[in-house]
Amino acid sequence: MSEIVKRAQEELDKRYNRLVALNASSLCTRCGLCADSCHFYLANGDPEVAPAAKTERVRSVYRRQHDWLSRLFPNFTGARELTEDELDAWVDIAFRYCTMCERCTVNCPMGVDTPVVMGAARGTLTAIGKAPEILVQLADAEIARAESIDIFKDMLKEQIGFLEEELREETGDPEASIPMEKEGSEILYVALSGAHTILPAAKIFHRAGVDWTLSFFEASNYAVFLGDMKRAKAIAQRIIDEATRLQVSEVVITECGHAVFSYRWSTPVWFGELPFRIRSLIEVIHDYVRDGRIQLDQTANPDPITFHDSCNLSRKSGLAEQPRAVLESAAADFREMTPNREKAFCCGAGSGLVAVEEWRDTRLAAGRPKAEQIRNTGARVVVTSCDNCRHQLGDLGEHYGLEIEVKNLAEVTARALC
Repeated sequence: MSEIVKRAQEELDKRYNRLVALNASSLCTRCGLCADSCHFYLANGDPEVAPAAKTERVRSVYRRQHDWLSRLFPNFTGARELTEDELDAWVDIAFRYCTMCERCTVNCPMGVDTPVVMGAARGTLTAIGKAPEILVQLADAEIARAESIDIFKDMLKEQIGFLEEELREETGDPEASIPMEKEGSEILYVALSGAHTILPAAKIFHRAGVDWTLSFFEASNYAVFLGDMKRAKAIAQRIIDEATRLQVSEVVITECGHAVFSYRWSTPVWFGELPFRIRSLIEVIHDYVRDGRIQLDQTANPDPITFHDSCNLSRKSGLAEQPRAVLESAAADFREMTPNREKAFCCGAGSGLVAVEEWRDTRLAAGRPKAEQIRNTGARVVVTSCDNCRHQLGDLGEHYGLEIEVKNLAEVTARALC
């Protein structure tokens, strides 16, 4: 056994908890329903990329180590020895041809959770240096920024100053601001790079009369894509420390699917009870509309609009009705895709795939079912509450000639403010 295989086997064993054991067992009946649920399979018809086939590559290795019958009769049970060639194959099945979207899980009659098995594979590949390099670099950059935040503060404040001028011009209020490092605020808002995640939210907070402050850090956590919990916790720690230091009441995560899922559901598991609550900007906007803190004019968004459900937000976090309620108030012609909500198709670029440029053709092909959904609505504007999805949908629009504009929910809401 080579050193790299030995390290991989040790990492797999570390990850063999009850949840992995359950989903690496013989629950799968090979019924094929997961194949028809998978956008990769629908895009190319290759049975090797069907969820059951992908998870079997990992399950068979686990069986060889943890199932007594497989240890005695591996040929009978289809158990495999772990090899370097097998690990190389895992890069494709775990990173390139799986976006961890869980659509197969929702449609599985046995409840097999494919992302649990793929997550074990991803974490193992990361530990032995076989994960996509760009994702590792992005995760390390997020940690490095926290370690050198004082270097970035003045530059970021200068950039925010330009956005503040635009905010004052668009709101007509010379006192409108985008505060930073404001202690005791109601909200610490964690955005992404790009004015589209900061300025629309600032307009909404201003109109709602909210006491808020902007985080120095971005919401993204690329280590989650890697299955690297040590890095993921270090990245999340930045926001936890900032929110604690500023003594805010609430952390609001911008429109980013994996960030909302990570902070809303994983962070309390990692760090225990926190002195503030964590919510998505989607929930906050919905509450402002519902409670009358902001009023919206539907005629401000006259073009046909449809909504793309981010897998992390709708299927995994249950945030399906809130954005629709907002769009019903903010848009004159809202149209649903079919299927939608928890049954919606992945955009084809989730879980970090959108960042791996050499796999661009793969993600564009995987996005074909989503492109067809959009085309069938006749919508000219596609709204999504995930920045990864936003990027992918823009590329799909160009690739498949959809003639669409892609926006986030805050942009559409800010435009409709009365």
